[in-house]
Amino acid sequence: MFLLRLAAVAAFAVAVVRARPQPALTWPHVIDGLLAAGFVILAFLALQRRDRPRPVVLLTAYAMVTVAVALQIIAPHSPALTAVFVSIGVIAVRLPPAHSLPMTTAALAVLTLSAQSQDRSVSWDVIAFTVVVYLIAYVRRTTVAARAAEEREAVLAERARIARDIHDILAHSLSAQLLHLEGARLLLRADRSGEALERVDLARDMAKQGLEEARRAITALRGDVPPLAEAVSALTGEFQAATGVGCELTLTGETRRLDPETELTIIRTAQEALTNVRRHAPGVAPDVRLTFGPASCSLEVTNELAASPGTPGSGYGVVGMRERAKLLGGSLEAGEHDGVFRVRLEVPA
Repeated sequence: MFLLRLAAVAAFAVAVVRARPQPALTWPHVIDGLLAAGFVILAFLALQRRDRPRPVVLLTAYAMVTVAVALQIIAPHSPALTAVFVSIGVIAVRLPPAHSLPMTTAALAVLTLSAQSQDRSVSWDVIAFTVVVYLIAYVRRTTVAARAAEEREAVLAERARIARDIHDILAHSLSAQLLHLEGARLLLRADRSGEALERVDLARDMAKQGLEEARRAITALRGDVPPLAEAVSALTGEFQAATGVGCELTLTGETRRLDPETELTIIRTAQEALTNVRRHAPGVAPDVRLTFGPASCSLEVTNELAASPGTPGSGYGVVGMRERAKLLGGSLEAGEHDGVFRVRLEVPA
C-alpha cells in the first residue's frame, strides 16, 4: 500500500512537472512537483477513516484544497485541474456542508479571480463540472450517512428487543421465586414446614422455568428458533406438564417459516399469555389458536376467568407484548369479555 501511494505521488508530480513548457528543470518545475506531492499526501490523509480530532480533519481537508487551487493557478495547463476536482469531491464526502460548501465557493472564487487577473477567460465548463462533482460527492455522503443511521437504528432495536426478553424472563421467574420464598420463610416461622416445603418446590419449578426461558431467548438470539408451530406446541405441552391442566392447540392455514423476529414475537406472546393463565387463573384450561394467513399470522389465547383469581400482575407483560407487536407493524388485543379473557396477536407475515 505504501509503494502504491508513493507511485501515485511520483506519477502525479511528474505529470505536473512535464506540463511546463520549459524543457529545463527550473525552480517552477521544482515548486510544481513539491505542490503535487503535497497534494497527493494530503488527499490520502483526508481519505483515511481513522477517528481524528475535528480540527485536524478540517486543517487537512482545507490544506488539500488550497494546494490544489495553488497548483491550478501557477500551472493552469497542467493536470492540476484534476487535483481541484478531487479535492472538492473529498471535502464534500468527508465534511458536512457547513464546512465543505464555503470552502468550495471560496476555491471557485479564487480560480475565477485568478483567471481574470491573468487575462484569461473564465471557463464556465470547469465551474459547472466542479459543482457537479460537489453534488455527486454530497449525495454519496448523505447516502452513507443514511445507511449508517439505519444500521444504528437496527442495533438499538435489537438491544431493545434483548432488553424486553431479559425483562420478561426476570419478571416472570425471579419475582415469582421471591414471592414463594418469602411465603416459605413466613411459614417456617409459624412452624408450618409442610406448606413451606410446597413453597420451596414452587420456587424451584419457577427457577427451572426461568432457566428454560433464558435458554430459549439465547437460542432465539443465535437464530436457532424451531419452527413456529413446533415452538408453540412445546409451550402448550410445558403448560400441561406444569399444571396438570389441558391446553388445546389449534393450527389453521398452511404452516411455514416466518421472519425470525416475527416468530420470536409470537412465541414470546404465547409464553406470556400462558404464564398469565397460570398466575391469574389457576386450574383453568386455556385454548391456543395459531392461524397462518396469506399476508398475516395471528395467535389467540383464551381462557375462562377463574372463580378465585391468582396472583395479581403488574401489567408490564401485556405492555411488552403490545410493544413487540407494534414494532412489527402488528396489533395486540388483551382483555375480558363475557367471562373470557382473550389475548390476540396479529402480525404481518
